[in-house]
Amino acid sequence: MSATKEEITAFMALEFPQTKCKVEAVGDDSSTLSHDIGIDELRPGGTVSGPVLMSIADVALYVAILGKIGIVALTVTTTLTINFLRKPSAEARIIAECTLLKVGRTLIVGEVSLYSEGSSDLVAHVVGTYSVPPKHD
Repeated sequence: MSATKEEITAFMALEFPQTKCKVEAVGDDSSTLSHDIGIDELRPGGTVSGPVLMSIADVALYVAILGKIGIVALTVTTTLTINFLRKPSAEARIIAECTLLKVGRTLIVGEVSLYSEGSSDLVAHVVGTYSVPPKHD
């Protein structure tokens, strides 16, 4: 029922070619992603923009869920709450570590910790819920 890192990477390349997120690892209830930071990801003041951080977290949740339930393309975000904790580095990749907290039949809840690569200080903490279409098993 679950999907492998390779299957998810191939799916993401086909369906979301615009994403700059790289799938680093997929576990039974988790995922780790990275995202290179360049001029396109920065806002005035030289920090990574909020929408970029939210996008990375959203993709990390999606990947962890696909790793758990398999490739169910129409699994969609229903809520996403982010707490920005500190300014991320403009020179380091963003690392997203996702853990699924509750996997139900129709709703899945997870959390994502975002870091600047090379630092153990959280730059953002995210909690999100996804809706899973019926008959995905």
